Amino acid sequence: MTLAEALQPKLSEWRPSGSGRHTWSETFPDQGWAVHLAVHTNDTLSALVWEATLVRTAEPPAGLTLKAWAAGIANRVAGLMEDVKVIEIDATRDEALLRSDEPTRKGDVVHFYEIRLSGLKQAIVRRFRADTAANTRREQVAFALTHEVLANLIEEIGR
Repeated sequence: MTLAEALQPKLSEWRPSGSGRHTWSETFPDQGWAVHLAVHTNDTLSALVWEATLVRTAEPPAGLTLKAWAAGIANRVAGLMEDVKVIEIDATRDEALLRSDEPTRKGDVVHFYEIRLSGLKQAIVRRFRADTAANTRREQVAFALTHEVLANLIEEIGR
């Protein structure tokens, strides 16, 4: 069973109660990953995601490098509103940064995804917005994904 196949039914079953941000975590030992989600809402079909984090619980594949993992993610991720590309590989800090290739523009406001890799052990997915006219700092925002797209995104990052 793939990570996406194992994850999708768990997402559909989870029913956070009350208002505010909710967190959910599950370890998938057969796939070698733990998944942590912070969401505003989650229903039978979709989630309003604040942050998705993958933590590797098994040894990474032999020969995998941070650069290769980042490039693979950029090539595989297909379910987001924008394609992502590798922005930076920092070998000294053992980190990589991927961002939306072409952010979504709505007037002077841009929205973009960011995937931050920490070594070969962790990946964090977030979405941001920035007002280019007001020259304001970017701010993190939630993003809506169906459970199928979210599970596939996590699978694509985890390969």
